[in-house]
Amino acid sequence: MKIISVRENPEFKDRAIQYFQEKWANESTMMVYEDCISNSIDTKSPLPHWYLLMDNEGKISGCAGLITNDFISRMDLYPWLCALFIEEKYRGNAYGSLLLQKAKEDTKKGGFSHVYLCTAHIGFYEKYGFTYIGEGYHPWGENSRIYKSELLD
Repeated sequence: MKIISVRENPEFKDRAIQYFQEKWANESTMMVYEDCISNSIDTKSPLPHWYLLMDNEGKISGCAGLITNDFISRMDLYPWLCALFIEEKYRGNAYGSLLLQKAKEDTKKGGFSHVYLCTAHIGFYEKYGFTYIGEGYHPWGENSRIYKSELLD
């Protein structure tokens, strides 16, 4: 497995947009991914980052993002890991941890000491150094669990 940073490999931009839209967007949010991924490449800012997980044959097998806010009320916290996805046939091999580790590395390079995520999953992220810190609220009326990982030297 290989992790592709879209920022570092802009030739993957269109494939990344299509994949994230397929896995995470609906009709009204398609442009969110296109605009964010397109504008993440030439920025001087440490955020956002978008990642693709590629298998040995060059097929996309997963994805994740690192962003300033994941549409959640805790705007005092950032950056956020978002859109972690592993194709079903690759699950159970800890490949998600590869994406988590890359996001943590880029978070540290960006000068941050913590990374956050919001999810409904219980038990997965704790295995990879995340601690539950409370609930957050989305603009569409739902809530999610918020997790934090401290990035140690």
